[in-house]
Amino acid sequence: MLDTKLATSLSHKLFRAEQVREHERKAAEDSGCELFTLMERAGTSVFRQCQSLLPNTDVFLVVVGQGNNAGDGYIAALKAKDAGKQVHVCAVEPHRILEGDAGEAQRRWLDAGGKIEVFSEELLAKAGLVVDAMLGTGITSYIRNEFADIIDAINASDTPVVSIDVPSGLDANTGQSLGRCIEADVTVTFVGIKPGLTTGAGKQSCGKLVYDDLGIGKAFAELARSSASLLDIEQFRGMGPRAVHSHKGTYGRLLCVGGNKGTAGAIRLSSEAALRSGAGMVRVFTHETSTIQVSAGRPELMVTDSDLEDALKWATCVVIGPGLGQDDWAESVFTTVMKHCQTHPKPMVLDADALNLLNRAATAYTINDCILTPHAGEAARLLGVSVDDVEAERFNYARQCAQRYHATCVLKGAGTIIDNERKTWVSKHGNPGMATAGSGDVLSGILGALLAQGLSRDIAAKYGVTVHAKAGDDLADLYGQRGMIASDLFDAVRMLINQ
Repeated sequence: MLDTKLATSLSHKLFRAEQVREHERKAAEDSGCELFTLMERAGTSVFRQCQSLLPNTDVFLVVVGQGNNAGDGYIAALKAKDAGKQVHVCAVEPHRILEGDAGEAQRRWLDAGGKIEVFSEELLAKAGLVVDAMLGTGITSYIRNEFADIIDAINASDTPVVSIDVPSGLDANTGQSLGRCIEADVTVTFVGIKPGLTTGAGKQSCGKLVYDDLGIGKAFAELARSSASLLDIEQFRGMGPRAVHSHKGTYGRLLCVGGNKGTAGAIRLSSEAALRSGAGMVRVFTHETSTIQVSAGRPELMVTDSDLEDALKWATCVVIGPGLGQDDWAESVFTTVMKHCQTHPKPMVLDADALNLLNRAATAYTINDCILTPHAGEAARLLGVSVDDVEAERFNYARQCAQRYHATCVLKGAGTIIDNERKTWVSKHGNPGMATAGSGDVLSGILGALLAQGLSRDIAAKYGVTVHAKAGDDLADLYGQRGMIASDLFDAVRMLINQ
């Protein structure tokens, strides 16, 4: 049986920004260093990433704010200056003297002959690289206009950006833009990875995410409790070899339900993905007009448009929703499936229109062993909120969805979130090339196949999402993101699931 390795590394754990602020001083003390030492390490780490990104860039523009984020920026500026770079440091209030560790970093920059200038687009045009040290993790309200103007100018330019800890203007916990947000090429985050950097708009804004524990990771991990975990393919052992003395029934009987008139492709993608993910037998219940389209070219699928009750009795696991629709036929099929699975409990995956129909009849059914796979729009309907609400607080609404339906919720999108009411995981893999018709249908088939093969609900959700997203990454590495179609994922999924 598949299981995850014990993931003790902080590079796979997420911590809310306030947890880092609360515990970093004690973690530094327990590690035998001062907070200013952490600032020096942070600035050095940022400069190292700048060199990695653009080693031949000679002109740096470091834009600083007023807190510890600015202190990291001053240290990065010093390191660049010491390396022979031409460095311009700009601040919203150039004459403001900072206090504490940030003040010490500022003083060292000035003592080294550095200047603090007013930001201008002329300086931006000269720069080969921008270091964003304006706003750190402490900001939770909409940013001031003077910062917004600088952010707009930086985003409008083609100059690469390295952000310190979090892109300025991004809520570190939710990934929500606070009015304006830097679109970084690289974000170097410290001590603990903040959840807002891993999902939704935050994943887009931070670019490549680089983590540095600044040498206090072990002490910090003993003080703070992670809010979620990142998932990548290396955390899984794989499913292992099959027993020699086994047969098709050993690996589950999966029923895929959907494919209304005109939408046969969705249930075909889902059911074929299930076959490629190792399900022993896959039967499809679909609309009478869709049977030929679903079965054509894939004789391994058993396709029917009648005797739904018989098909449900046969099945050990059910996927319902891809191409189901919301008309009278769809409602009748949905009702039959849900009533059967209430009286004869078996693992289920509810996707696409099944989620919309569930929203209409949420109080009519109690689901015991189910994975829900909404995108933001479907989650919004399930919870009675707006899509913008969901995208602004993806972690919160994934948890609400899991709690309301007592299910494992897979909230799809950039940085897909898995929540089981108690714990949260985020997929590290995935790319925009997967934003294509049918990709979610393939995921539902993978999840159904893993459940049919006996994996627990949570392991199936975590592993299925990871394999699906990593398959997309592998294809993008081979062929690029544009032009990827859902059925391209089949072979890549098959290879991963056999590793």
